Amino acid sequence: MLGIIGIILAILFLMIGSYKGLSALPLTLLAALIVVLTNGMGLWESFSSLYMDGYVGTYLNYFLIFCCSALYAHVMTESGSTLSIAYKLLGWFGKKRVILASIIIVAILTYGGVSLFVVMFAVGPILYTMFQEADLPRHLIAAVLFAGSCTFTMTCLPGSPQLTNIIPSQYLGTPLTAAPVFGCIAAVAMFLMDYAYCQYCAVRARKNGEHWSFQKDFDASKYQTSDRDTLPSALVAFLPMLLLVLFIFIGGRFISDTALLSVSAMLLGSLSCYLLNFKKFQGMDLRKILGSLNNGITSIGSLSAVCGFGAVVQGSVAYSNIVEGVTSWEMSPYLLAVVATAVLAGAAGSSSGGARLMLSSMSDYFLSTGADMQILHRLIAISAGSLDSLPHATGIFLFNDYLGTTHKDIYWHCFWTALVPPAIIALVSAGIFTVIA
Repeated sequence: MLGIIGIILAILFLMIGSYKGLSALPLTLLAALIVVLTNGMGLWESFSSLYMDGYVGTYLNYFLIFCCSALYAHVMTESGSTLSIAYKLLGWFGKKRVILASIIIVAILTYGGVSLFVVMFAVGPILYTMFQEADLPRHLIAAVLFAGSCTFTMTCLPGSPQLTNIIPSQYLGTPLTAAPVFGCIAAVAMFLMDYAYCQYCAVRARKNGEHWSFQKDFDASKYQTSDRDTLPSALVAFLPMLLLVLFIFIGGRFISDTALLSVSAMLLGSLSCYLLNFKKFQGMDLRKILGSLNNGITSIGSLSAVCGFGAVVQGSVAYSNIVEGVTSWEMSPYLLAVVATAVLAGAAGSSSGGARLMLSSMSDYFLSTGADMQILHRLIAISAGSLDSLPHATGIFLFNDYLGTTHKDIYWHCFWTALVPPAIIALVSAGIFTVIA
C-alpha cells in the first residue's frame, strides 16, 4: 500500500512541480526518488539502470525522428511555405474559423500516420501564423494540437496507423478497421466535444482581452511578411507536406520500422521543399539550415526524462500489484477492458503502454468470453487514450518545450480535450454494449 501511495504522490509531485515551472529533468528525478523510497527499491540501481534505461532507450528511439522533424520545420519555414499554407487556410476558412481549420489539418496529418511527437514540428509554424493573424493567445495552439492529434484520429477512426490502434490488433486478431460504424460515431462525438471546448476557449480568451504573443527571445520574422507575392504558390507550399503524408501512408504498408518510416518521410519532405524552392535557398548558408537539426534535442530531452520516470514506476513492486489487481476485477468484459486499460494507461502515462500491459495479461481471457472482439478492440483503443493524459503525460512536456508554455498554461486544455471526452465515450459505450450483449 505504501508503494502505491508513493506512485500517487510522485504523480502529484509531477503535477505541482510542473505547475511551478520546474523542467522535466529535475522534476522526474525527484518524482522517481519518491517512488524508489516508498517502494524500498535500491537507490543506485533504480537510477543507474531503470531510469537511465528509460531515458537512453527513448533517446535512441526518437533522436533521429526529432532532429529530422526539426529540419523539416525549419526548411518549410525558411522557404515561406508555412506562411503560404497558413494564409491559404485563412483564405479558405476565415479568421473566425481558425480553430476548426487547425484541428482539421492536425487531424489529417495524424490520420495519415504522422505521430504526435512529429506533428507539432510539421504544423507548429503554420499554426503560429494562423493564430497570430486571428489574434488568439499562443496557449490555445496546445488545445488544437491535443484535439487533432491524440483523440479521435488516434483511437476512434477505423484504419488509424497510430500505435494505440495497432496494439489491440496484435493481441485480439482484429483488423485496424475494427468496428468501423461504432468507431466513426465515436470519432464524430469526440470531435464535436473537442471542437466545442476549443471554440469556447477562443471566445473566452477574446472576452478576457487575451492576445497573440511570441515567446521571449523568439525570432518572429519568419512568421510575418509584408509582401505575400514573395511566398511560394499554394501548390508548391502544400506539396512537401502532401508527399510526407503519402509516403507515411503508403510506405507504412512496406516499412514496419516506424522510426525509419518517420525519418524517411521528414527527409523526403525537407528535400522536396528545398528543391521546389531552390532559388530562395541559394543565398542562404547551408550550415545554418543543417544546424536546425539541433532544434529537436531540447524536446527529446524532456521526453526521455519523463520516460525515465515511467521506467522507474514500472519497475516497482507497487506497479506490479496495480497491474495484478486491475486485471483481476470481475465485471463484464466490455467494462473491464475500458476500466483496466484506462487505469494502467494512467499509471504508465502512455496510451500504448497501458493497452499493451492490459492485453498481455488479459487477452486470452477476453478471447474466451465470446465478446465481440472488434467492439472490444475499439473500446480498448479509446479508453487507452483517456487517463494517459494525466499531468505526467509526455505530450504535455513536448508541447511546453515547443510553445514556450507551462503546465499551468496548457494542462486544462489537455484535460478537457484528451482525457474527458474519451473517458465519457468509452464508459458510456461500454455500458451500452454490456446491456445489449
